[in-house]
Amino acid sequence: MRLRKSWFRRALLGALALLVLFVMAVLLFPQQVLSLDSGEVQADALVLLGGGRGERPARAAELFHSGAAPTIIVSGGGDAEQNKHLLVSAGVPAAAVEIEPKSTSTRQNAEFSSALLRKLGAKRVIIVTSWYHSRRALRCFRHYAPDIQFYSRPAYYGYPRSEWRRSGAGGHIRSEYVKLAGYWVCYGVSPF
Repeated sequence: MRLRKSWFRRALLGALALLVLFVMAVLLFPQQVLSLDSGEVQADALVLLGGGRGERPARAAELFHSGAAPTIIVSGGGDAEQNKHLLVSAGVPAAAVEIEPKSTSTRQNAEFSSALLRKLGAKRVIIVTSWYHSRRALRCFRHYAPDIQFYSRPAYYGYPRSEWRRSGAGGHIRSEYVKLAGYWVCYGVSPF
């Protein structure tokens, strides 16, 4: 009996130590945990998610001009028209941009945009969002549209730790961890 208690205590302490190490890694290295970048890839379409401070449409325009994809779907109920305008101002032809204006969350971005992507016959798609949002966005799209191959090419505004306070990235990083857990529990979207 005494041996069992000792083993249980050691196992509990080991699990607690692993949990502390995991929390420290998450807090100290959010760029490595939250940011997913697939690298250079050719795709049938880009999906630009709403939000950010203008860095997302700038990144989508950059990818479009580099030939990464011939079409951009702008997803997001709050700023879809504004983001389309920013894309056109950056030299993207208006005919190459389609809007999905109904979504109000990352889950809805994935659900609603996937329907448009299927209509276009897209098989390979690049998701464009902020670096700290890229893990959840990519996992969400893969969860809701497993028949389409998704890649991530995020914008890196506010990436260096020295810019977190000025850019507001610190608050976004903290809330992203909560949202990752929430999406896993509520919708079954695994962050791994």
